[in-house]
Order: sequence, then C-alpha cells, then structure tokens
Amino acid sequence: MTKLILAAATAIALVSTASAAAEAPGAMVGADLPRLMETYRDLHQHPELSFQEVRSAAIMAAAARAAGFEVTEKVGKTGVVAVLRNGPGPTVLIRADMDALPVVEQTGLAFASKARGTSVTGSESGIMHACGHDTHMTSWIGAARLLAASRNKWQGTLVMIGQPAEEIGAGARAMIADGLLTRFPKPDYVLALHDSADIPAGVIGLHAGYALANIDTVDVTVRGVGGHGAQPHLTRDPVVLAAAIVMRLQTLVSREANPFEPSVVTVGSIHGGTKHNIIGEEVKLQLTVRSFSEASRRKLLDGIARIARGEAIAAGMPDDRMPSVTLDPNSANATWNTPELTERMGKLFRARFGSAFVAEAAPVAASEDVGEIARTDPQHIQSLIFWVGGRPAEALARAEREGRVLPGLHTPYWAPEADKVIATGAEALTVGAMDLMPRR
Repeated sequence: MTKLILAAATAIALVSTASAAAEAPGAMVGADLPRLMETYRDLHQHPELSFQEVRSAAIMAAAARAAGFEVTEKVGKTGVVAVLRNGPGPTVLIRADMDALPVVEQTGLAFASKARGTSVTGSESGIMHACGHDTHMTSWIGAARLLAASRNKWQGTLVMIGQPAEEIGAGARAMIADGLLTRFPKPDYVLALHDSADIPAGVIGLHAGYALANIDTVDVTVRGVGGHGAQPHLTRDPVVLAAAIVMRLQTLVSREANPFEPSVVTVGSIHGGTKHNIIGEEVKLQLTVRSFSEASRRKLLDGIARIARGEAIAAGMPDDRMPSVTLDPNSANATWNTPELTERMGKLFRARFGSAFVAEAAPVAASEDVGEIARTDPQHIQSLIFWVGGRPAEALARAEREGRVLPGLHTPYWAPEADKVIATGAEALTVGAMDLMPRR
C-alpha cells in the first residue's frame, strides 16, 4: 500500500549514532513482547478479507476486555470499539485496521498463511497480510495493555477501535455510519500507525499535512459504430478513439497539473473488440486517479470527462455515441495529518527515543481511510497516522548499494521485522496517548 520516499541511507546512519540518553523504541513493551509475537503469528497465519474479520475482531475484543475496557463488537459490520474511562480529560482514539489482501503468500515463513477466501466482489483467492495489518493489530493490543496498566499516568477517555475493510476504503465510513462518533465518546485526537517497507525497522516516519492521496476509480466507456475491419470508412472505430483518449490523458499531469502538486492518472485496463477483422461497438477503460488537494482532484476528474468528449467529437462520433465517464462512489479521500499534532508527536518521539529513530517521510500516493474520522469535524478533531519501519536496515543499505528495488507492501513477499514494528508501534501509541491525556 505504501511507498515512502525516504533517504534510507540517511536514516540508517542516524540509527547507528543514536543518542545514549534516549530510550530505544520498544523498551516499554518489555516482557509482553513474546506474548505479543505469539498473537502476531496467529493473526498472520489466519488472515481475513475486508468485512470478514470475525476471528481477528474477536482476538482484539478479548484482549481489550481482559485489560479492563468496555467492548462493543460488530460496529460497522465487523468493527470493534473498546472504551476505557479514566476521569475527566481529552478523548483519544487509537485505530488499527484488520483486513488482509487477496494475495497468495510466498514469504517462506514457518507461519505463512495458507488461507483462501472469497472477497465481497465474489473473487476467490489466497489471503495474506501483505500490508502488515497483523502488526497494526498486535501493536494495538500491546498499547491497550500498556495504557490500561498505566492509568495512574494519564487522565481522560481512551477509545480504541479495530477497523474493518481499510483495503477497500469502506471500513471507517461503515463504523461512522454505525454510530462510532455518536454511540461512543467523540475523540479530540486520532492516532494510527502503518508499517513501512522503506524505513529501517523500528524507525518512526512522520509527515504533516497531506500524507496519503485521494484515490478515484473511473470507468470510461468509449462508444463507436462497428463494422467490417476491411471497411473502416463505414465505421467509427472505438479502438482508435480509445487510444487517442489514453494518450491525451497523459497531458493532464504533464501539461495541466501544477508540478508542485503530485498527481497520477493511470489507465490500468483497456478492453475492446472480439476478432481480428471486426471493428467493435465499444471499448472500456479503467482508470485510477491520485491527487492530494480537492482542487487538484477536481481538475483531474473534470479533465478526464473533457478529454473523452473532446476526442470523440474530433473523431466524428454522433451525439448519441459520446463516451460515458463514471466515478466509483467509494473513492478514497486524502489523509490529512494535522500539522499541530504531527509536530507535537514528533517532539515527543524525538525526546523519548532520540532523533535517530524519527525521520521525515514524504507523502504517499496510496490511500488510507483513517482520515475519515477527522473529516467529520476537522475543526475539533486532530488526526495523525505515522509510519513504523519494518525493513532490516542492512537490507535497505545493501539494496541501495546494488541498485535493487526490494519487494514491499502488497506483494506476496512482504515479511517485516515484526518484533521491531510491534514493539515500536505499541510504545509510540502508548506514549502518544499519554502525552495527549496528561495527569492533572
């Protein structure tokens, strides 16, 4: 899911010169790490697809109950909400996503997934935690135990949620629609983490502002007038028109988008025709569009519709054969990290762990839906998702020397240094929540 553009060699060098006065991330987890790793291996071996996270949700719910939380299950279909009230004060929400991907695992791990299942779209496949949500859930459990055991060090209300269906961009909306912000305490702050394949294991990556992109899924149906391939003059060829549209779409980014506002328009699929000597009636294009600001998003989407119609007019298509452009209503919104909260957590993490373990990360053109919570009330809810490195530092350094690209998230080979991700993630979530809910 993610591709952090980070100078790995610099981060590795920082780790090697870490301040002796700082406490390395994960030290707080201590004796609980072996038990957490057992949970991680179990979750990894038994992944579940979006909105099917029944077993995973039960594990998270049981851990929260054992720690003393009030737990509600089946929020937004398979979501978990755990609440711990600890006197007057701010409300902090900590989120972990639970779903896995339709990927056949090829990591070679002893506890590799052999699970198979059918997605909400009806596709049958293998299942794997190829995006690291198993490390997120385990970090969440570790943080829940630490915060429950440290109630004398903070004051306020802690809301911890296990969110379904992040991979299809529907889980946060489902939980909100099911009363996440009305049935349960409304947060002042939202914290979440994500593992990264591009940061040394145990290093935290932060970025203020837009951290992940808007993602829009667009379908374009290009219509023509079919006929015999030997008599093209009697037709209006939709294949030629589709090719012209595909090429013209490239100018949206190269000639119309502000070069200081990252954007992507990719035609990922093109299908049309049935036989060598037949000019068909239509061609279907499938596009993914990435942007960060709403203005950039609107410019790209309007441009796609304009280009499709304009090229059809240039090709002489009659009005009743104009292309249709359809936007998937489940498109994902950009994730905004509140600058004030990002700066606050950055100072906290640097003070606690040392600057060697905190790095600046660039925006990512992938998506996340945790930002939907703050979008409901951006004036009163601050939100931050941060990265935790999962790649061995020496592997990053070697790949850089050799000019190789390593397999990362959403590949069948992703196997992070899970102990470092979990230990760092659990502690960062814990100290972050404590800082936001100080004892008075």
